[in-house]
Amino acid sequence: MIVFPWVLAGVVSLLPGGMTAVSAAHGAGGPGPRPIVIGHRGACAYRPEHTLLSYETAIRMGADFIEPDLVSTRDHVLVARHENEISHTTDVATHPEFATRRTTKVIDGRRLTGWFTEDFTLEELRTLRAVERLPGLRPGSAAFDGLAGIATFDEIAALARRTGVGLYPETKHPGYFASIGLPLEGPMLATLDRYGWRERSDPVFIQSFETAGLKALHGRTRLRLIQLLESSGAPEDLVVAGDPRTYRDLATPEGLREIASYADGIGASTRLVVPMDADDTLGAPTTLVADAHREGLAVHVWTVRPENSQLPADFRVGDPAAPGYASAHGDVAGWLRMLYELGVDGVFTDDPDVARRTRDGLRTEGQTSASASVWRSSSA
Repeated sequence: MIVFPWVLAGVVSLLPGGMTAVSAAHGAGGPGPRPIVIGHRGACAYRPEHTLLSYETAIRMGADFIEPDLVSTRDHVLVARHENEISHTTDVATHPEFATRRTTKVIDGRRLTGWFTEDFTLEELRTLRAVERLPGLRPGSAAFDGLAGIATFDEIAALARRTGVGLYPETKHPGYFASIGLPLEGPMLATLDRYGWRERSDPVFIQSFETAGLKALHGRTRLRLIQLLESSGAPEDLVVAGDPRTYRDLATPEGLREIASYADGIGASTRLVVPMDADDTLGAPTTLVADAHREGLAVHVWTVRPENSQLPADFRVGDPAAPGYASAHGDVAGWLRMLYELGVDGVFTDDPDVARRTRDGLRTEGQTSASASVWRSSSA
């Protein structure tokens, strides 16, 4: 008898003790039988990113996990922003009382001018309103500008606990924040502990692009850790230390073996799984998924976005010369189906609804990916 992974996931959801299908399937930190849907910054194709509006929308759309990027305020409260520079995601520029806070800093080697969360108290940040970062691409989301404020990690954790979804926080620029006396890891772990999340079986993944912070967390928590991998560049902590290794070096079998010594999975750019040519057409898939699985690492890929301009050329729909083509939604379901069939264990997505329906459609059809056969169990 062959037991398909999609069926197994349904059985797992019935396990005693309140364990969800997601937490049980991925409880060991390695590849599981059912890909998880991670609401990237919430459902940011439809609501301004990292707001409670966005997270609530992602949950209604069926996300298994919601993903906040964590930065710190001056009074060491963790809030959710994609970057600590907030001029493009809030209305801070319209507040004359904060005009003198505009400054220039070097963050992880990049020179940035604007307003930074670490220069504001939480009370001050509470006076700002969130706005859509890409209004030209996402005018529907921009219609919600000004309706939400900046969310704290505590508020997001409370929402996740209340609604029964998992939490997937990222420490943003952890080395930088540690260097200014505002380390992210301690307050993050304290918040997670306060809501009862402290074990490997809990529906929590902690992610970072830097390696040093994750290695330190490996000795501080039993929660699962994810090493994020870009398709170019290198982790900032390795750059600062003079270590010549790049993200692509970490994505080799040798690099993955090292990652497995301190993390439970990788969060990889889709370009590391399916390369794109100069014209944005897809090349042949790499062996990254199989290589990572061989080391017991889960593979969660980022970021699947629905707009034509954000999709590989193979999945764009319509006339490129037509008005609105760039922001029109393409065949994102086709792109997701391809990734699922390559055996990934989860997807970060700006549109959790399509990701959930596509995944569940594969389950309904009884289809499995070529590499998913590794996770079948069979007996005569």
